[in-house]
Amino acid sequence: MGRLPLLADGSIVGDYEPLFRYWEKAKVKDRRLAENVTLKSEDFKYLNSLIEHARRINLLDLMETLTNHFIDRVEGTIAVETYKELLGLELEVSEAKRRIARILAGWLIEAGRQWGIVKLEGLYYLKRNRDKM
Repeated sequence: MGRLPLLADGSIVGDYEPLFRYWEKAKVKDRRLAENVTLKSEDFKYLNSLIEHARRINLLDLMETLTNHFIDRVEGTIAVETYKELLGLELEVSEAKRRIARILAGWLIEAGRQWGIVKLEGLYYLKRNRDKM
């Protein structure tokens, strides 16, 4: 397993290297671009509200919702350059942004599990961890 960001465990996201590479590239252009693509307290509040509202949610649906939550924080040019340099992929801006946002979504779920906000139920569902609320 490669590098992991804070509170990540690799259970949802298999490879964080594109995110680390994105941060490195973003810091060169403007530190704020890198900071935009990190987890913030508002993200944890959003995750909690989604889980609390649904009580139980399909992991794939949650990933999609969170990906959409993060996508506008990803700078397209940096995302495209990241995948081209790291994996040799020539992606459209929208696809490159979506891939970085999806990593953020998975990281938020992993961090939410570490903090006890959510727990995995079976293979595909997350629910509110009542012990921690």
